[in-house]
Amino acid sequence: MTYTRLIQIEFNHCDPAGIVFYPRYFEMTNSVVENFFADVVGRSFAQMHTGPHHNGVPTARIEADFIAPSRLGDKVLFSLKITRLGRSSITCQIEGAMGQDTRLRAQLTLVWVQDLHSAPWPDDMRTRLTQYMERQDAP
Repeated sequence: MTYTRLIQIEFNHCDPAGIVFYPRYFEMTNSVVENFFADVVGRSFAQMHTGPHHNGVPTARIEADFIAPSRLGDKVLFSLKITRLGRSSITCQIEGAMGQDTRLRAQLTLVWVQDLHSAPWPDDMRTRLTQYMERQDAP
């Protein structure tokens, strides 16, 4: 089962032309990532960022294709798939669509950090990420 999150386009997301201002999509993809880690991986950003080791999963790389505009009131369904799990990073694809109409496709590389340096995934997180990868395409 692929992780999904429905986000309604709000006034604050839009530019004067009434469509999503592209940097707002990066805020939306970050929201998808943040909720994925809380819901699937078992660690919220709050838990990561308040610990003694300054843990987190910052974005090291992002590439995006803006395929079609989204407008105020649209409800865009974002999905997250992990395409690679490394020693201390993951690459994931996030797609935002409304029905069959893809609006955004982004590829992100996220890195597990501890004390502001990349570190191997903790065993519990690696296990959950691996399990998610194994079932993300299952119906």
